[in-house]
Amino acid sequence: MERFQNTGQPDWDWWSKLWPTPGATLWKLGIKSGESVAEVGCGSGYFALPAARIAEPGSVYAIDLDEALLAELDRLADQQNIGNVVPIHGDARNLTAVLPERVDTLVVANTFHGIDDQAGFVQHAFDAIEPGGRLVVINWHERPRETTTVGGEPRGPPTELRMKPGETEDTVLSAAAFVFDRQVDLPPYHYGLVFER
Repeated sequence: MERFQNTGQPDWDWWSKLWPTPGATLWKLGIKSGESVAEVGCGSGYFALPAARIAEPGSVYAIDLDEALLAELDRLADQQNIGNVVPIHGDARNLTAVLPERVDTLVVANTFHGIDDQAGFVQHAFDAIEPGGRLVVINWHERPRETTTVGGEPRGPPTELRMKPGETEDTVLSAAAFVFDRQVDLPPYHYGLVFER
């Protein structure tokens, strides 16, 4: 199993410069109390842990291929007394086999650009989401990498992997019977797209 292209996990200090309030971002994208959530490529939990606080008592399934990052997520969850995050070591290319149940919201943050078979992934995502649930895709804007700096250094995926919001929307809608709900601007370099199942 190989990771998706250019979706490595930066450290928390790096993320905090881009996302100083990840919980507020998740609220803006529609995460609610009591719902079940899954995050694809969760890393050490920068979004999964605040999602768990919001969704409580609902479960948050944190999926990643890197066992060391999942162990760190587990440690941080214990340290922060978060009991509803469930680390899952597995390949997100087959979500229905990896998840123990369908979820209300599936979050794909900073990962969609690197998925080799995006249409196949979207089809699996559709099957893994409850009817009436949501797919949330957070992506880098299509800007030259040298213009998206964090701490004075160019960051994010290579320019050629970045996708315009319309391109991401078309990819999702052409692969499965999702309905586009809305686009949310996430300054300085990202956008979020919300799709309903």
